[in-house]
Amino acid sequence: MYIPSFNKFENQQDAIAFMRRYSFATIVSVKDGLPVATHLPFLVEEKDGVVTLKSHFAKANPQANDSIDTMVLVIFTEPHAYISPKHYEKVENVPTWNYLAVHAYGKFKVLEGEENKAALLKATIQNFEAEYLKQWESLPDKYKQNMMKGITAFEIVVDDLQAKAKLSQNRSEIERENIITGLEHSDNTVESETAEYMKHLKM
Repeated sequence: MYIPSFNKFENQQDAIAFMRRYSFATIVSVKDGLPVATHLPFLVEEKDGVVTLKSHFAKANPQANDSIDTMVLVIFTEPHAYISPKHYEKVENVPTWNYLAVHAYGKFKVLEGEENKAALLKATIQNFEAEYLKQWESLPDKYKQNMMKGITAFEIVVDDLQAKAKLSQNRSEIERENIITGLEHSDNTVESETAEYMKHLKM
């Protein structure tokens, strides 16, 4: 990903926090020279500076088998906002787009066995809807086993994390204030969230 020096995330923890907040991401692999993508929810784990991503494919999705032991890319993105030239001090300006994105590269590894699948599903439920865990655990074992037969659980140990925050860092203080004011009052959630990140960046 092209990242000018002033658009880099300040540290890895900021990137991890972003991935956890916007955890519905896109996994991209290559099959016969063509990129293939699937949209999945991810668990983002970090231990001793090593970031690991975990999720699962529908077993019927061919991207699962095609990705085994290959390098893949997972793209985390959102929020974003159109930036109008009306916010700038000079007439000689053009529109642009503010956005945040994290690209995580690593080798795709299948998590084999029912035990690993069960642990992944439990962690996923705890992350996205902890209240559902009791209901899941009360379901018949045969039903849960059939569900697990229909998925391919996997993990990716990230060896390259690229994080970009394009938030008008190259504009004047007055221009940034104008943009923040315009975006934070927007009815569009992604625009108001972009303003939130811009304010945090200022601090």
